[in-house]
Amino acid sequence: MSEGLFDDGLFGAATEDKAGERLADNAPLAVRMRPRSLEEVVGQDDLLAPGAPLRRLVEGGSRSSLLLYGPPGTGKTTLANLVSQATGRRFVALSALSSGVKEVRGVIEEARRRLGHSAEATVLFIDEVHRFSKTQQDALLGAVEDGTVLLVAATTENPHFSVVSPLLSRSLVLQLRSLGEDDIRELLVRAVESEHGLNGAVRLEPDAEDHLVALAGGDARRVLTALEAAAESAGATGAAVVDLATVEATVDRAAVLYDRDGDQHYDVASAFIKSIRGSDVDAALHYLARMVEAGEDPRFIARRLVVHASEDIGMADPTALQAAVAASQAVQFIGMPEGRLALAQATVHLATAPKSNAVITAIDAAIGDVRAGRAGPVPAHLRDGHYAGAQQLGHAKGYRYPHDRPEGVLAQQYPPEELAGRDYYHPTGRGAERPLHDRVAKLRGIVRGG
Repeated sequence: MSEGLFDDGLFGAATEDKAGERLADNAPLAVRMRPRSLEEVVGQDDLLAPGAPLRRLVEGGSRSSLLLYGPPGTGKTTLANLVSQATGRRFVALSALSSGVKEVRGVIEEARRRLGHSAEATVLFIDEVHRFSKTQQDALLGAVEDGTVLLVAATTENPHFSVVSPLLSRSLVLQLRSLGEDDIRELLVRAVESEHGLNGAVRLEPDAEDHLVALAGGDARRVLTALEAAAESAGATGAAVVDLATVEATVDRAAVLYDRDGDQHYDVASAFIKSIRGSDVDAALHYLARMVEAGEDPRFIARRLVVHASEDIGMADPTALQAAVAASQAVQFIGMPEGRLALAQATVHLATAPKSNAVITAIDAAIGDVRAGRAGPVPAHLRDGHYAGAQQLGHAKGYRYPHDRPEGVLAQQYPPEELAGRDYYHPTGRGAERPLHDRVAKLRGIVRGG
């Protein structure tokens, strides 16, 4: 089945109901609450702004085929249905999970017959189009090219990697975003009050609403399905209130005590980092799980890992920073929930790595001296000698080139005079920093002429 917003009931015979107004009373809440107009669509404001390509298409002002790319529950199927309504076209939906070339050609032939006999045009919606093979996608090209069908295809995968180039070049590609918290809350309020929804039969308590928003993960269909299940559970006991306990019992997922704007945000994040610093990988994974389950911004978690990699591990394991940065990039590239895997891998790497705070201690000590006014002039032999007049000022005069020595290091003063002999970096004897302990001492001896 489709992964677009309010997909259930949009396949089979129901797919040709252009108005979408005759819905059975026992249809799922997500289907009953399917937007009937652009004004009822939440989220995607940038794509639906006046004059935007998607709005012009939905309002019948464009005839471009369309590729909608975005995560589940963001409105892909709904928008396809609205396109057919606005243009007065017949709406037919296929799922790439269960359809092949035969079904595609059948729809195209029927669309061509209707177009010739009654001038009735067809909007063909294909969900999960990335699951179609190259041959199946190629079967669409002719009908899209000559206007037999207006194709609206949906995919959760980047179409530039999963859709054949000829189909891409004939389509407008638009990326839909996960719904924000405010969007989800608006949907919940609307579903509770609307005559098409629960019609005020229950009241949703604030903490239950917060939990449903956290459960949603930006997916409208998921949150409306959870709300409906909780409302049915409350109704079965004669209750007119959906509270947190009801939601927890219904969806089998406990609410996480975590306020992203309050103490819990800082307390859990602090415990997470301190557990990594303390090399307790299990506790670190626990706190990571709490943040993930509470809907914490994964970019915040990734940033903390990147900072920690240098602050508490540093040169004891130079690959820790690489792992943390890679996790941060992975989260931005693939999003959640899959991004949790990269965060977990980095957490395990950092928690089990040898620890050293020598890097932060060194830079903070150097900054401390600078702030205290211990800076001093740059030694003349280290100054820039490439501009006219530099030699007359004595700049770069006497500079010794380290590569002239076989060892690549020689005696030479590098810091300002008043900081000569000042040590900032003190390697530990842990991990990859162990050999640095002796190497740094040897380098200092040569450079300082000791």
